[in-house]
Amino acid sequence: MAGMWAVAALAAAAQPAQPAWVRFDAATKVFRLDGGEVSYVFGVNTRGELQQLYWGGRLAPTDNFPAAQPMPEWSSFDGSYTNTPQEYAGWGAGMYNEPALKITFSDGNRDLVLHYVSHTQTDDGFEVVLKDIERPIYVTLHYGMDGESGVLARSATIENRGTEPVTIEQAAAAAWALPAGNYTLNTLTGRWAGEFTLNQEAIDHGAQVIESRRGSTGHQANPWFAIQAGAADENHGEVWFGALAWSGSWRITVERDQLDAIRITGGFNPFDFGYVLKPDEKLETPVFYGGYARDGLGGASRVLHRFELEKILPRTNENSDARMPRLRPVLYNSWEATEFNVNEAGQMALAEKAAALGVDRFVMDDGWFGQRKNDHAGLGDWYVNPQKFPHGLKPLIDKVHALGMDFGLWVEPEMVNLDSDLYRAHPDWVLHFKGRPETEQRNQLVLNLARPDVRDFVLNTLDRLLSENDIAFLKWDYNRNWSEPGWDQLPPAEQKAVYVDYTRNLYSILSELRRRHPKVEIESCSGGGGRVDLGILRYVDEVWPSDNTDPFDRLSIQDGFTYAYTPQIMMAWVTDSPHWLNHRSTSLAYRFLSSMQGSLGIGADITKWTPEETATAKRLIAAYKEVQATIAQGDLYRLISPRDGSEFSSTETVRADKSQAVVFAFIHSTQEGRGFPLLKLEGLDPAAEYVLSPIEGKARADTPQTASGAWWMHHGLAMDENFRGDFQAAAFRLDRK
Repeated sequence: MAGMWAVAALAAAAQPAQPAWVRFDAATKVFRLDGGEVSYVFGVNTRGELQQLYWGGRLAPTDNFPAAQPMPEWSSFDGSYTNTPQEYAGWGAGMYNEPALKITFSDGNRDLVLHYVSHTQTDDGFEVVLKDIERPIYVTLHYGMDGESGVLARSATIENRGTEPVTIEQAAAAAWALPAGNYTLNTLTGRWAGEFTLNQEAIDHGAQVIESRRGSTGHQANPWFAIQAGAADENHGEVWFGALAWSGSWRITVERDQLDAIRITGGFNPFDFGYVLKPDEKLETPVFYGGYARDGLGGASRVLHRFELEKILPRTNENSDARMPRLRPVLYNSWEATEFNVNEAGQMALAEKAAALGVDRFVMDDGWFGQRKNDHAGLGDWYVNPQKFPHGLKPLIDKVHALGMDFGLWVEPEMVNLDSDLYRAHPDWVLHFKGRPETEQRNQLVLNLARPDVRDFVLNTLDRLLSENDIAFLKWDYNRNWSEPGWDQLPPAEQKAVYVDYTRNLYSILSELRRRHPKVEIESCSGGGGRVDLGILRYVDEVWPSDNTDPFDRLSIQDGFTYAYTPQIMMAWVTDSPHWLNHRSTSLAYRFLSSMQGSLGIGADITKWTPEETATAKRLIAAYKEVQATIAQGDLYRLISPRDGSEFSSTETVRADKSQAVVFAFIHSTQEGRGFPLLKLEGLDPAAEYVLSPIEGKARADTPQTASGAWWMHHGLAMDENFRGDFQAAAFRLDRK
């Protein structure tokens, strides 16, 4: 795996990039990687283990490390082996902390001690080979440092070179370590309709676990962490962060050990896990990305956003050589207007109204296929319903194109209803335990994508749909988690491979579809944020953060989302009011400004909008397009958090060249006559002059139209005195003269 960015097969960054600085000191056996403002150092210690030495701010090229020395024994209860921060420790030889790898051999032995064998240097890192001290189990550790961001990609390939099969019971992608100290752990948790809640808690002794056992990433926890040192906050202090690129079941364990040091280990979830590795077979782990910033959580998220934009996200063929992915088209989705009741005439009428607003992409949601009249039938039968579309999709697609938009379609290809031709023909294709009940959720079952025949069916079905119709976009939904994760095609000892092979096949389908249809873009949707991670983001262009589109709730959901993911991929729809979930009423302008902080979409029933609402939508869509590049691909600053019952919230995004900034401000409820806080902006060029222009709302009357970046950052931006009430919003742009 020379060059770790090969894992992001579709994420080309063709323009020359700053290379990583990669060195190995043969005398001390110390490895060093430098990129951006970060250095990462590890070495072979005197026992032959691979030991982490340093992860933090970039060191001088002249700074050298002595050979690694194992940590001393603290007592007979805490020996050197468990105290030493190994890069990839096997479970054996007195290891009491979380191991990276645990194996059971065919003779029942479970002791695994990995020592350094050899290494190869690549352009961006190293391939380091470890081996058990006695048995032919080899582990190749892959390191790739991004030269610009300092984000380090790590993964492992586990190989059985013996003559008997072994069972892998636990396999991490990587283990990270921080020295003894006081730290705060940040994680993202939630539930359906309440995703991406930022949690902050002190790292105490013992283990703190974030995980999904659901077969996919999950709404309940996201595979991201950030660890703050001491008094670090949003804008100050050291932060280490990581993101696991895996869309199946996963686990990240954060430990404060017996000597107060921190260990972070993440990879496949070991719950119900058992991967049989036959002679000469290999298992590749996911990639675990890690980074560092010295300007708080805000700095950490800006580093991660830039890395995702430049190194992870795919490119369509139109911008395959671009440094950045193309901006997301403003889209309209038919769901709230029609639900399952789609037909040719109704969708054409919706398309006309959407085009008049300035929308770029028209997406027909659920209900167009099979015998799909509700959520009880039709999933798996991906043919166009002849009653609803007697001439196929072509007349509708032609109409959408004539209106100046491209066409997108909703699919849920990993699922099947019992009332479907597919299930009647292939009841064995679903995840199930033979002879046991099959648990339905949303009246559907999960196809076992790990099976080669199911994988081929899904690929060929979607390939045919895209080949026969001029479709620019698929909204790929996934509306339940696994149950009964059996795979009775395989021998009992091998059936737990479903946890790996399902996700690998999902990635292979997405990759192959994009190869065959390079103009098609894809959204990852899983009832909201159920499958958002750096694994799926190698293959999709955008994600659906939450089914909850209430514009006030979305402020907190989007706030949490942006700690781990760039606003470029954050689809945010303007929907109807009162909102279906909370029955909260908000103005159309408030709903628009909430959604304009990400990639804008419209999901409301626009046939019911008044002429005044239509005019507001047209104006704000046009205004959004003028500043979208800044919002989606600029540097995000969270000025006021909406968390913890805040009356106010505000974000600012600054274009990378500092030529433009966009500011959003929101009021939940004004209390005691208190006005909106003074906003001291961030990230501007202090010496440049910036012109302030309102997008929605007004600044205070004495605010200058033009002032220096220093003025806006130190003196600040004041809202109009009348900017009060409940659920109010304002937005401004600043353009460098």
